[in-house]
Amino acid sequence: MVLDGRDPQAVGQAAALLAQGRLVAFPTETVYGLGADAASDAAVAGIFAAKGRPADHPLIVHVADASQAEHFARDVPAFARALMAAFWPGPLTLIVPRRAGVAAASAGGQDTIGLRCPSHPVAQALLAACLSATPPVHGVSGPSANRFGRVSPTTAAHVQAEFGDTVPVLDGGPCDVGIESTIIDCTRGVPVLLRPGAITPAQVAAACGLPVRTQQE
Repeated sequence: MVLDGRDPQAVGQAAALLAQGRLVAFPTETVYGLGADAASDAAVAGIFAAKGRPADHPLIVHVADASQAEHFARDVPAFARALMAAFWPGPLTLIVPRRAGVAAASAGGQDTIGLRCPSHPVAQALLAACLSATPPVHGVSGPSANRFGRVSPTTAAHVQAEFGDTVPVLDGGPCDVGIESTIIDCTRGVPVLLRPGAITPAQVAAACGLPVRTQQE
């Protein structure tokens, strides 16, 4: 089933499905994500099953804005907040300490969690609608909407080709960036680059005033 991301009713339908524990694929500016309620371990298990992805691989949680990060994170460093202010919404994922008792499955059982606020207007509309759903969904776990090890999808048609009619797709057109978000680990006292993307280390350093390290440093 393909839902028109330009139709507010379709967006509301997608949010309702997520609130019911269903999977919904949705567009971001980077790639299409395979979404589930980030706080529901049962719903998130559906992502791992659909993708064939190991359950100890953490998932990125998409939030409507920086204020929603507080639902999942604790003790967020000042430089991470500076990066949120500079690049959210946008293709930057930040690894921060996870609040105890929340989104354990999304975090792959780790005590950290990856958060991002996407800039795609359909993703923004969906995340806003999720906050008004019953029950409210404060964040959507959304790894790329493809089976594990396959090419990440940048159109709704790609997602349909991967999953058929088993996963509803909120169609927002082709993704603008086409590569996954930059990932910065903010739990080591300084920004550490875990995955390169459209936002460069130089941009990150300029925004937070700290040099960006690599995992090898």
